[in-house]
Amino acid sequence: MNQIVIIGGSSGIGKALVQKLLGSGTKVCATYHSTKPEDDADNIQFHQLDVLNDEADLSFLPEQIDGLVYCPGAIDLRPISRIKPKEFIDDFNLQVVGAIKVIQAVLPKLRKSESPSIVLFSTVAVQTGFPFHTKVAASKGAIEGLGRALAAELAPKIRVNVIAPSITDTPLAAGLLNSVEKKEANAARHALKKIGDAEQIASVAEFLLSDKANWITGQVVHVDGGISNLKV
Repeated sequence: MNQIVIIGGSSGIGKALVQKLLGSGTKVCATYHSTKPEDDADNIQFHQLDVLNDEADLSFLPEQIDGLVYCPGAIDLRPISRIKPKEFIDDFNLQVVGAIKVIQAVLPKLRKSESPSIVLFSTVAVQTGFPFHTKVAASKGAIEGLGRALAAELAPKIRVNVIAPSITDTPLAAGLLNSVEKKEANAARHALKKIGDAEQIASVAEFLLSDKANWITGQVVHVDGGISNLKV
């Protein structure tokens, strides 16, 4: 039975991925930041983790890990003139340095697996420039560079891929989708005229973790309703 670690598995895409993996019989070790979800299945364990804490205890990690998914993120859309440099640093620490710390901790455990995989998350705003996205695009641009470099460094043993969604209906994006009008306006910007949901993104992550994707590494997979490549 595969053992998958999901950092940030209590909400949004991470939560949807937990449910998908549990349904397939996979053992899941997931983390939460503040409120612990109920362990409502035999093959799931939740552990508290603050990725910004340099003294965070990672001893709960299983001895062998077949897949790692790093989900923590933030969406803060403001003009660059209103963002202090320290806020860029704080966001980078959450989205990039946090991922690096976890990856460094799990590498020996991933190497014990026959077909290990790492999945990270970016955003469509890295490839396609949008106003007020400087903070998130800067951090997620670093994630894309990290993912490609890791994929080269860890090949052929460990696969590393990045998913780059457009706006997705999750608690993280709640402020952008908190009315019918906002949802319709965001949907209209996409070729498929709808916004994504957590389950759609989680399905792609589940695939990239699986042996079905064992010839895919170093990729940034756009799950974005066509907005990164299509003008309609």
